[in-house]
Amino acid sequence: MFAIVRTGGKQYRVAPGDKIVVEKLAGEAGDSIDLTDILLAGEGSSLQSTAGLIVGAKIVAQAKGEKVTVFKKRRRHNYRRKAGHRQQHTILEIVSIGGKKAEKKAAPAKAEKADAAPAKEAAPKKEAAPKAEKSTKDAAPAKAAAKKAAPKVAAKKK
Repeated sequence: MFAIVRTGGKQYRVAPGDKIVVEKLAGEAGDSIDLTDILLAGEGSSLQSTAGLIVGAKIVAQAKGEKVTVFKKRRRHNYRRKAGHRQQHTILEIVSIGGKKAEKKAAPAKAEKADAAPAKEAAPKKEAAPKAEKSTKDAAPAKAAAKKAAPKVAAKKK
C-alpha cells in the first residue's frame, strides 16, 4: 500500500518501511507522529478513499542539511555580503498506512467555559468604572485652578 502525504509544503509518496527527509517537525528521536494530510492512497493500480486515513511514522533523527552560501555583490560599488544557511530536517521512517483519526469530544467542555467567562468579565468592568469617575473629578478642579492662575501672572507682567 502507498500514500501521498503533504508536509512542510511538499508532497511525498510513502509506503511502510520507507525513510523520508522532511522539513523540521516537533519531536525527538524515537517519538511517533501521525501524518494526517493525505492526498492519495492506494494499492497497486487501485485507489482508496483518504477519509479518516492516517500515516504513522517514527522520528529517526533531527538533522541539518548541507550548508548553502549566499553571496551578494554589486560591481564597482564595494558591496559584498556573505551569509550561510543550514536547513533543519527531520528524518522519518514510515511505520504504517491506515487507521482512523481520533474523534474529538471537546464541544461540551467549550460550553462550560463559555458560561463561566461572562461572570468573570462582568466583575472587572464594575471596578473599572468608579476609577474612571474619580480621575475626571480630580482633573476638573485642577484645570480650573490652572486657568485662574494664568491670568493673574499675565496681569502682573503688564
